[in-house]
Amino acid sequence: MATVNVTLSPLAQFLANPTNWAQNTTFSTLITILSTIVVSFVLLRPRDTEKVYYLGGVPIITAWPFFTKRYDFMRERFKESGGKMFRFNILNHQVTAMSGEKLRKVFFNEAGFNMTEGYRILMGGAPEIEDVQIQTGAEGREVRNEVDEGFIKRVLTLMRRDRISDTLPTLLSDLDIRLKELSDGERINPFRDVYDLIFQMTVRMATCQELADDRQAINTITKNYWAIEKSATPMSLLLPWLPSAAKRTKEKATTDLYNTILKYVQLRRDSASGSDSTEPIDLLIAQGHSDPSIIATIMGIIFAGVINTGMTSCWLLLYLGASPDWKENAIKEFKSLLEKYSSADSSEPLHKRLSVIPMEAWEDELPTADILIRETLRLTLSGTAIRRNLGPDIKADDVTIKHGEFLTYQIADAHFNESIYSDPMKFDPARYLEGREEDRKETFAYLGWGVGRHPCAGMKIAKLEIKLILALFLLQFDYKLVDKSGKAPKSLPVQDRNDIQQARPLGEPCYLEIHHVKA
Repeated sequence: MATVNVTLSPLAQFLANPTNWAQNTTFSTLITILSTIVVSFVLLRPRDTEKVYYLGGVPIITAWPFFTKRYDFMRERFKESGGKMFRFNILNHQVTAMSGEKLRKVFFNEAGFNMTEGYRILMGGAPEIEDVQIQTGAEGREVRNEVDEGFIKRVLTLMRRDRISDTLPTLLSDLDIRLKELSDGERINPFRDVYDLIFQMTVRMATCQELADDRQAINTITKNYWAIEKSATPMSLLLPWLPSAAKRTKEKATTDLYNTILKYVQLRRDSASGSDSTEPIDLLIAQGHSDPSIIATIMGIIFAGVINTGMTSCWLLLYLGASPDWKENAIKEFKSLLEKYSSADSSEPLHKRLSVIPMEAWEDELPTADILIRETLRLTLSGTAIRRNLGPDIKADDVTIKHGEFLTYQIADAHFNESIYSDPMKFDPARYLEGREEDRKETFAYLGWGVGRHPCAGMKIAKLEIKLILALFLLQFDYKLVDKSGKAPKSLPVQDRNDIQQARPLGEPCYLEIHHVKA
């Protein structure tokens, strides 16, 4: 009988020798992942209930689109559930998705529903002190807890009206310097150039003069922030212990970010600034905070300040480019404010004339700008709010939310609700005017600035930043929307609602072609 030579595949050879398994790191990791999936599938299998719809399947597979295409995942699963609450598992975490006015009130009002813990575990994309390689895990967690407990209080301290009012001329000067770098006829990408303006202002208000004046340092901060944002991959969030490329990228970028800010914190500690200094870092030093605590606070402020404010500023310029009547109304309003507080005959440059306008006027005397910002935020803020129940078990519409479990509410459930907003996908700032006031039809129908127990602590500062950009941009430039070839786009770009952090347009980028005008 002929002899048959059989060559086993490398995998077959490997499986045939169990003693080699533990010596192979890749295989050990694979076994760990598969074991986790199997255990999760067995322990967290769905149970039938009339009040909540359970998503079936292997948890890690079912939850994958929650991290890759979150907007689509939430919308499609609510259609699948017939509009009622649905549940799914992310490894050993149970997540309950809510919708509707009744559950919206519970989600945003319940004292035990913690926002910080919800976003930290299920969101990603933000710098974490524990990712700093020079910190031990215990030290990082200790600093994180300190920052979490007093973060809002520190934000309010740094963003006091009197302090920001004193900073207004410098903020306008910063913007003027950057806008002067733009050439007549230049095509700019707002999702790059406008974000740079927001970074500049936020760093100015959250750090110190030396850092805010250092363009190279700000560029480094910007680069590392976007590296951290891109590192929030499904693999890094679902399997944070896995030594993935995304995990290494986040750790390196966070460490670089930490060290960049540390340099200026130490500079301010060593300076001879007195106790009356209003520099943000000096205020935090005077309160007795450690370097890691100060740096973590600054990183949190910059991240929170840049994401939504930058997104809103970019899309507002696009919406105005496609809405000439509203654009003209905004220009008239800014000119009227300028004439009220600054001499029309002044030979001073525009940014200096704007700097004499008092803080109160920026906040209270620009009603058109206010509804433009409000409508833009309604259209762009459509993502998923996340909470974690750190309180006792609670009943929500007869469904028990246990301690430690997660909850979500998709903001589009309110913002794109046809029973609240007429033609909800249309840019229509008039919907907030007296006589319509569509945002008052239901409780918490508008979620742009936070509601209930979690109002946005930086709302006034965010509005101010957007108004400063609008004023300088609209009074200095006439602009039109163009595509990459310089032609008018066939339609206004559509927002990628699965782009959690920046909400950039789908498809080809849209540019602003700018031309200087005399203010």
